[in-house]
Amino acid sequence: MTTYQIPPLVASKISPSAQALLQKVHHFVETECIPADAIFDAQQPTDPAKRFLNSYPSIIDSLKTRAKAQGLWNLFLSQKHYPEGAPLTNLEYGLMAEIMGRSLVASEAMNCSAPDTGNMEVLAKYGSPAQKAQWLTPLLNGEIRSAFVMTERNRASADARNIDLEITRVGNEYVLNGTKWWSSGAGDPRCKLYLVMGKSDPGNASLYKQQSVVIVPAGTKGVSVRRALSVYGYDDAPHGHCEIEFKNVHVPLENMVLGPGRGFEIIQGRLGPGRIHHCMRAVGAAERALEYMIARVNDPSRKTFGKLLSEHGTILEWIARSRIEIDAGRLLVLNAADKIDNSDAKGAMSLIAQAKVYVPNMSLAVIDRAVQAHGAAGISQDFPLARMWAHQRTLRIADGPDEVHLNQLGRTENKKFKEIEDKIAMQTKKTQDLMQQFGIQDRAKL
Repeated sequence: MTTYQIPPLVASKISPSAQALLQKVHHFVETECIPADAIFDAQQPTDPAKRFLNSYPSIIDSLKTRAKAQGLWNLFLSQKHYPEGAPLTNLEYGLMAEIMGRSLVASEAMNCSAPDTGNMEVLAKYGSPAQKAQWLTPLLNGEIRSAFVMTERNRASADARNIDLEITRVGNEYVLNGTKWWSSGAGDPRCKLYLVMGKSDPGNASLYKQQSVVIVPAGTKGVSVRRALSVYGYDDAPHGHCEIEFKNVHVPLENMVLGPGRGFEIIQGRLGPGRIHHCMRAVGAAERALEYMIARVNDPSRKTFGKLLSEHGTILEWIARSRIEIDAGRLLVLNAADKIDNSDAKGAMSLIAQAKVYVPNMSLAVIDRAVQAHGAAGISQDFPLARMWAHQRTLRIADGPDEVHLNQLGRTENKKFKEIEDKIAMQTKKTQDLMQQFGIQDRAKL
């Protein structure tokens, strides 16, 4: 098996220890996780009533044990920002996330899967000592799982100001009322806590200080997991993307994260790195799809009109375009990750937006070409391509739809108007001066 090739542009920024770890991650994913993907599916109950909140595939525990023994654990949590984390930069972890994105189970096997990664970052950065002891420690140990509960069915949740699940203080408790959906991870029997965003101060003059995040233990009275939603027909069991009702749910005041009205601050701190993780895993998925396409088009049993598929010009163009697009996407994400390392997620906002728009669309295009090269097999369960496409399609919506990022990025770029106008005016004036100096008549005035 070949070794992992670090992109030359960033190689000098990858420490020797991270380089060694990258090779270990690569070997673990290629030799243990990818072969286990099919086992993970096979161990799922076929009875729809038993696919959630009852059991989970045991193969994942075996993989987690082996990953932990090899030091392939909690790699996402950077020690640079969190004492509980690993000695990796976001740039270094980004390369590892790409490798994990090649497998269905790899991220969870190394305790690096969403939404737990984002929730652990929230607790590490904003949690009280008591919240860390009760929830962060078992999450870091891989003993429990969690869900981030934000999106609402009857609201345009791309604008988080619209979220209105009620969080009302009553004495020494908060009482929650409302319905959420697309609560990823809530279907898993190991999910023991929800981080719930809701409206605690609807009368606040600042629309960005009306929201708060509270911890709700799974199983709290009044919490009902209504159903798991499907993604293009895939239910993603046992993880699930669930609709949850909160009806007079009581939690103690100490379950408030950071403080009342700090919800926007929390989700911005959570989503920046998470978007980078998603994008790098998407790059990994695209790489694997390209490998499947190359293998298929060189299969001698798949000749058309007397030629291998790879001998047709169209197919070679698909391969070439896929390579260019994947490499461009990787560099976009690594650029954003490096910026986070040297400032923070807010300082890297525009670079994150670029990656978040480009990479999921790129991954979809590459996977779609691989599907087309496989013909009918590509849309079947016999290959991972259809499932990969369904998952990548959600990323154009998850963590902010394309349109939100494009709008934000467009506004940022448009603010450069005055600077650009001044530069063009300066250059035009210098051109006119040079024309006069050399006795050249301005042709625009002829």
